[in-house]
Amino acid sequence: MSNFSDIYQNIPIEALVQQSSDTNELIVKRILGKGEVRNLDDFAALISPLAGGYLEELAYHSNKITKNHFGKTIRLFAPIYLSNECVNICTYCGFSRNNKIPRITIPLEQVVSETRMLANQGFRSLLIVAGEHPKYVSNGYVENCISHCLKIMPSISIELGPLEVENYIPLVKAGCEGLIVYQETYHEDTYKEIHPVGPKKKYSWRMDTPQRAYAAGFRKIGLGALYGLYDWRYEALSVAAHALFMLQHCWKVQLSISVLRLRPSMGNFKPNKNYLMSNRDITQLICAFRMLLPHANIVLSTREPAALRNGLVRLGVTTMSAGSSTEPGAYSNFEESNWSPKQKQPGEQFHIADDRSPREIASMISGQGYEPIWKDFDQSLVTSS
Repeated sequence: MSNFSDIYQNIPIEALVQQSSDTNELIVKRILGKGEVRNLDDFAALISPLAGGYLEELAYHSNKITKNHFGKTIRLFAPIYLSNECVNICTYCGFSRNNKIPRITIPLEQVVSETRMLANQGFRSLLIVAGEHPKYVSNGYVENCISHCLKIMPSISIELGPLEVENYIPLVKAGCEGLIVYQETYHEDTYKEIHPVGPKKKYSWRMDTPQRAYAAGFRKIGLGALYGLYDWRYEALSVAAHALFMLQHCWKVQLSISVLRLRPSMGNFKPNKNYLMSNRDITQLICAFRMLLPHANIVLSTREPAALRNGLVRLGVTTMSAGSSTEPGAYSNFEESNWSPKQKQPGEQFHIADDRSPREIASMISGQGYEPIWKDFDQSLVTSS
């Protein structure tokens, strides 16, 4: 199988962005008349400035497709940050090694304790996150965290620095079912500029991580870009191309697409105002992704403000994080009764925007006639008797 990074070089993303800009009303109406998207040309039309004027029709189709394939449900998960130690300099990230923050890797006992706290809040799906540092990947620490947390949480995914296939296999054997990897930006010159130091400089290596994860046996893989680093339509078309490649060549995987906007963090990174993505833009993009990828999970995190997340429940999103913290060990400082931090501590990856408790978010979902799903998978389904 060819690597996506090789194929990507021959996909005319810039031309598709221009095509999107030049889209006319007849093209948009034709696609909306079909109610589905089959290729990048049509996707480019649906994320066009002109199609933004048809948001009500886009929302109608997205809602209908989502209910057909997922029902009226929203899956909930929580991230737990193991470490903010990182060897990379990423100009937009709070974990960047040049930022003067307390560096923490929490011990296994605390990982288990915080996982139990999350379980007490209702969660049965956990995302384990860490900065990119070789010491805790090579010494069995992550595998131990996975195997111990599985006694509490039936579904665990990870978001770590890219690894070789043989380094992923022990994580799968430990019981991890999913891997999340964001390209951050698919625009190569921008990628090199914002990743000046560390193994994350390897643009193509990162882009091909989902294929290595598939080869290692992960059953869930998540893709995405960080909107705000470059033109959002360029990034969206690249994510769409990557997703279509995965569905063709790694067809056994359950695919998820995260729609992530840049958030404030430690450091002095200032995003280019020309690349900012509005609430209307993100709504249009989610609807377009749903029409292109009817079976994919679409994930919206606590990066987004509460009012926007409320409004997107019915428009194509299927998975949300809730009650999140992006700081290692932060849940130990939470009051479980109201799920709020006892005190603010430095060391987070970025500032969240929706700080409601898990129960508040579940109540909001229920209030819209949707069902919050805490658990939709169990290891017993794949464990041999």
